[in-house]
Amino acid sequence: MRYRTPTKNALGLGSAKDGVHHWWMQRMTAIALVPLVLWFSFSLISYAGADYHTVTAWIGSPLVAVLLIALIASVFYHAQLGLQVVLEDYVHLEWLRIASIVAVKFVTVLLALAGILAVLRIALGA
Repeated sequence: MRYRTPTKNALGLGSAKDGVHHWWMQRMTAIALVPLVLWFSFSLISYAGADYHTVTAWIGSPLVAVLLIALIASVFYHAQLGLQVVLEDYVHLEWLRIASIVAVKFVTVLLALAGILAVLRIALGA
């Protein structure tokens, strides 16, 4: 027994099959952020009174630089996914919703790139 109407079949309206991926990525970034944020928090506490050169030497460590880049990328991707859901749910004007989602994606990518470039600049000693 089929529950689709002839009109729905003709228009091809149905699931876009994109929601599961979005949901899954939101959960994966949340899981990744737990150890990264704990590591970053404990690191900040341990370097609380350190001088500039000590902190830049710490960031210059390859493992620390990779973890910081992973933290930055995860934070901004997770934020973008969450803000997109909020905009899709609460902005009712189609043009404003699309413009807002595009703006959020642009800003989060720009901020993530700025953070990653800052870490790379410190890590590579430029």
